Amino acid sequence: MPQSPSSKEKWWSADRIPTPIQSRHEHCQTDEAGPANAGRTRVEELAKRTVEASVGGGKVQVTASCAGDVLDLRIDPSVVDPADVEFLQDLVLKGVQEAIQRGKETAAAEMKKLTGGLGIPGL
Repeated sequence: MPQSPSSKEKWWSADRIPTPIQSRHEHCQTDEAGPANAGRTRVEELAKRTVEASVGGGKVQVTASCAGDVLDLRIDPSVVDPADVEFLQDLVLKGVQEAIQRGKETAAAEMKKLTGGLGIPGL
């Protein structure tokens, strides 16, 4: 049976201080090549991936990332008519919307592969 410290001993002496307990989540940590970071890497790669949309018979071409950013817009000079600006505006808007939609569809398909089709909200 352990003896209680005498009144002259310090109750807080270094040999009586318990050692820190190892974090129970330490085993969950992974290195850069681990599975937790593999998913993050694929998401980052997906955000850099681009899609293209073409409207008006190829007169307006839009390039967007799968993250939803419009990266490039090309307009054929033949559709630039100062008398009909609305037509050009409609073409540009339609091209941007289509490019962003394609990016979202591509991202959704890739995320479905990554999550095994679990349908995790927010991904």
